[in-house]
Amino acid sequence: MESIKNIIVVCGGSSAERTISLDSGQGIYESLLRLGFDAEIVDFININDLNIFKNYDLVFIALHGHEGEAGLLQKKLELLEIKYTGSASEVCRLTWDKSATKKFLNKKQISTPKSIDVSEIKKLELKFSDIPFDHFFIKPSMEGSSINIFEIKNNNDYEIALEKLKECSGLFLIEEAINYKEYTLSIIGDKCYPPIEIITENNFYDYDAKYISDKTQLIEVSKDNLQFQSILDLSTKTFNALGCSGWCRIDILEDENFNLYVLEINTVPGMTSHSCVPKSGGFDGLSYDNVVKKIIDASSL
Repeated sequence: MESIKNIIVVCGGSSAERTISLDSGQGIYESLLRLGFDAEIVDFININDLNIFKNYDLVFIALHGHEGEAGLLQKKLELLEIKYTGSASEVCRLTWDKSATKKFLNKKQISTPKSIDVSEIKKLELKFSDIPFDHFFIKPSMEGSSINIFEIKNNNDYEIALEKLKECSGLFLIEEAINYKEYTLSIIGDKCYPPIEIITENNFYDYDAKYISDKTQLIEVSKDNLQFQSILDLSTKTFNALGCSGWCRIDILEDENFNLYVLEINTVPGMTSHSCVPKSGGFDGLSYDNVVKKIIDASSL
C-alpha cells in the first residue's frame, strides 16, 4: 500500500448542497492539518483541469450534489488513475439515482418503501385520490440533503407541492411514508459503526433538522435494542449488494410492525458538526480526526 502524505479536499461546487459541502470540506481540511498531512482545499467551481489532482496522493471528495455524488467526477479520476475516497464511479452513478437504486435493491430482496416514478411534475395527471398511499412524500430521484422534499397527508398538501415543484425538471418519486422510526448507519472500510436513531421535532428529517436545528436528537442505538443486529445486517447486505467501498451512510426506516426498509444510500456523506458519520464514530470512541483518518485508510486499500 502506497503511503498517503499529501491530500486535496474537493468541495463546494454549484449544487443546492454547496454550503453543506463547503462546511464538510473545511472540517476535513482542518482535520488533515491536525493529523499532519500536507493538505489543500479547493472549491470545485474553480477547477478547470482535473489533471491538477495528479499532484496529490489522494483526492478527498467532500463534494455533494450531482457533481460529486453521481459518479462523473469519480469516472474522470479513474481514467486519470488518481486515487480518491469513496465508492467507484458505477456505484455512485447507481446510488445517486434513488429510483434505480430502489429497483436494484428490490431485485436483491432488500426492502425499500413503495414508490411511483414521476417523469415530469408539471405533466403529472395523477390526482391525490389516485395515489395508492394515504401518507407519502414527493421527492427528487437525484438530489440530496432533503432538498425539494414535500410531505403529503391531504389534497391541500398535494396541490401546494405540485405548485412549488412545477418548474423543477427531472425524475421525481412519490414514496410511501414510513414514519415510525428512522435510523442511519455509517460504514467505513469493512466496519459498521453504531447505528443512530434520528428524532426530530420537525415533520421529518428535513434540511433544517439535518443542518440547522439544535433540537434534532441523534441517539445511539443500544446493543440491547432488538433491532440492533438487524440494522447492521441490513446495512452490510446493502453495502455489499451495491458494491460500495471506502465509506458510506445508509438510511433505514422502521414501520410499526418492526419491518426495516432501506431509504437511501449516501456515498459522499456530510462531515459537518451536525453530520451523522462523525457522530456515529464518536459513539465508538473516535474523535472527528480519527474518523477522517479511518476514511483515508479505507481509501488506501
